[in-house]
Amino acid sequence: MPLTSDFTLDASKFAPENVSEETINVNNFIERATSSGPTWQEVGPVRFRQMRENGETGFAAPVYLPTAKDIPIPSRDPGRDIAVRVYTPDNGQPSKGLFLHIHGGGFVLGTHQHQDGKLREYANTFQLTALSVDYRLAPENPWPAQVHDCFDVAEYLVDKGQNTFGAKLLFISGESAGGNLAATTAFHLLRTRPHHEITALILPYGWFDVTQNLPTAATFERPLLINNEKMLGFAVAYAPNMTIEERRNPLISPIYDDMRGLAKLAPGGKLPPALFLCGTEDPLLDDTLLMSTKWMITGSEAIVKIYPGACHAFTAVPGFKAAEEAWEATVQFMREKMEGI
Repeated sequence: MPLTSDFTLDASKFAPENVSEETINVNNFIERATSSGPTWQEVGPVRFRQMRENGETGFAAPVYLPTAKDIPIPSRDPGRDIAVRVYTPDNGQPSKGLFLHIHGGGFVLGTHQHQDGKLREYANTFQLTALSVDYRLAPENPWPAQVHDCFDVAEYLVDKGQNTFGAKLLFISGESAGGNLAATTAFHLLRTRPHHEITALILPYGWFDVTQNLPTAATFERPLLINNEKMLGFAVAYAPNMTIEERRNPLISPIYDDMRGLAKLAPGGKLPPALFLCGTEDPLLDDTLLMSTKWMITGSEAIVKIYPGACHAFTAVPGFKAAEEAWEATVQFMREKMEGI
């Protein structure tokens, strides 16, 4: 009998010949849009954020929904609240739980109010109250401002979510830099609220290692929304004047956390189930592959879905087949985790 590997994967997901014509066209569009205007470093973060609001960066302006509302949640800082965007199911029926979303944007861009469509989709598909955190942004507010805001909101939802929203916190999700903050926040809750069981995490193309030392992140040059140069700019803005060793702090790069130790703290002795989604044309591919592997070797469940040729943030492209497949995987995963709730 031939020797078999203890670790297997579907290599066809990474084969260039399996990249569809549609994916190639989407990537070409993303590359043109990314290259069509200035970077946030060139015009400054405040001006670039306004350009995004106006649809002046090569991509469509955000859409705001009147049914989404902002509420204040107290922060650890006296006299300061954290705005949280809330979307409740449109059918008016009681919520089955809370879905906490943490937006991406390299810790520099994006807001909780840009997530209305996503929040509505989660709220109505799963009968959940969906929330998005208005965490402070770098470079004006470098680390640890972002993690403090996310921690404060998550702790509030665990401690007072039932009284405030009539439901408990079930899911934590975040994409890209938001995936970093989602994982960091979940790990924080395992340490500070070990009695609370997180149902699952949803982590599309997460940025789990801010050292910029993983091979794909360090060498990816094509401007597909992000590349190695853009990511380094985000990393320096988020954790300024830090060495690579300092950026290995698990509160900055959660991939360096003691995940075996964290699993022991969790209900059942395992990390919460996690869904990882990533395309092969994404500088954060190695982040997903390594983080999900570390998740699995603790004995915890990690579902990894890889999309041939898909670029960073591919799930946000309307009508894109890979995006639709990723959403179908998310729906199946979350419904499986919600059975009995």
